Amino acid sequence: MAKVLIVDDSPTEVHVMQEALRRNGYDTLCAADGESGLEMARAHRPDLILMDVVMPGMNGFQATRVLARDPATASIPVVMITTKGEATDRIWGLRQGAVDYLVKPVGEADLVAKAREWLSAGGA
Repeated sequence: MAKVLIVDDSPTEVHVMQEALRRNGYDTLCAADGESGLEMARAHRPDLILMDVVMPGMNGFQATRVLARDPATASIPVVMITTKGEATDRIWGLRQGAVDYLVKPVGEADLVAKAREWLSAGGA
């Protein structure tokens, strides 16, 4: 079963994403900020990371950059899922190492389709 790490400081967003993924056969892990997301990624080596941008402390752009530069986590695809919908935000997220960028709200069908796309690309 593929393992997806959700990094988001909104308990509601986490719950919605977690339930959608679980209903579709994915195992989930959760972290409430960038720092704990990094720790979870290093400790559990998820197959995919769904990363919010606006979080206290280390934001999603910073966390994604650290993950992309760390040889231990660089191969884990990061999909940013955020309310920051400007083209410049998307470009910046992809420059930090994200493989994709979705703007909230994201429906269950779109979320699951994106997870499948990146998990199949990574061989999970």
